[in-house]
Amino acid sequence: MKILIAAAVAGLSVLPAAALAQTAAPTGVYGTLGYADAHTDGVDLGAIEGRLGYRFNNWLGVEGELAGGVKDDKSSQAVGGGTVDTKIKLQHEEAIYGVGFLPLSPQFDLLARVGYGDTRIKASATGTAGVGILPVSASQSVHGGSWNYGVGAQYHFDGKNGIRGDYTRQEFTGDNSGHADVWSIAYSRRF
Repeated sequence: MKILIAAAVAGLSVLPAAALAQTAAPTGVYGTLGYADAHTDGVDLGAIEGRLGYRFNNWLGVEGELAGGVKDDKSSQAVGGGTVDTKIKLQHEEAIYGVGFLPLSPQFDLLARVGYGDTRIKASATGTAGVGILPVSASQSVHGGSWNYGVGAQYHFDGKNGIRGDYTRQEFTGDNSGHADVWSIAYSRRF
């Protein structure tokens, strides 16, 4: 009887190792290309976003991110006897992240990431001050650094091609302090 119990315990101790072996994800280079939607202080911007990363093992990786604006935010406001039209555009954003993966199967991962980025935004305003006054316009570009953190998930249909969705919070530093909430969806490719 003691031999049967010892054999059962030994057999059960192998199960966690076997479960981890089944969730082994491919390591190496990967990339994503998709759309990101950023919200901050009543401004809603959209961007095409690309990432290039390297997964060292099941749990750790690093990735770089580049984005270019494709959706501006516009508003119009009555001021005095005229109007002011504003347009805000994301010019570009770049960031680097450390990534933690939690493989639930060879195809499906949960992920968390933390990193630092830089964002450049251009704001333009045009307006009129009433009848007989020439229109005026002004524009300014600002950029700010941010500490970024977020979570997401990815699923690879055939081991190479998949889809990834994530949420990232950008906490801006310095004179341009504030934050942005960024939601993204992307095609993912393992190389």
